[in-house]
Amino acid sequence: MKIISHRGNIRGKVLERENAPSYIDCALGNGYDVEIDICVVDGEFWLGHDEPQYKVTWNWLFKRQDNLWIHCKNAEAAKKCYVFQSFCHKSDPFSYTSRGQIWLHDFCNTVDDKTIIPLLSNGDIEQFSHLYQNAYGICTDYPYMLND
Repeated sequence: MKIISHRGNIRGKVLERENAPSYIDCALGNGYDVEIDICVVDGEFWLGHDEPQYKVTWNWLFKRQDNLWIHCKNAEAAKKCYVFQSFCHKSDPFSYTSRGQIWLHDFCNTVDDKTIIPLLSNGDIEQFSHLYQNAYGICTDYPYMLND
């Protein structure tokens, strides 16, 4: 099962560091894939959940492409990031990633080896442990809990 750090978090939410390139690199260095939020503004790549915060380059993304899960926050990002592991969603029960996985947002759907589920709290990890045994991956703010 693939363990995906949510915005670089490893041991819980650290809002002021989420999506920062150095924070993402730290999570990658600890052996986790990372889900990042990206938008494209005036042709430039920006990391940030609600707004552009950290400017990155195509080369920065390319060097990390095998371990990044890019959540495209605007249409321009979707147009430029389709070559990477990427997906788009707003309030959908699931979304299809560019590499063929299903990113679930509604646990009424079947969890199997094609699905990635977000378990963003430590309580979710405990409560839904019966679901993620069959999942392709889990995106969480607490990846260290899944290694224990």
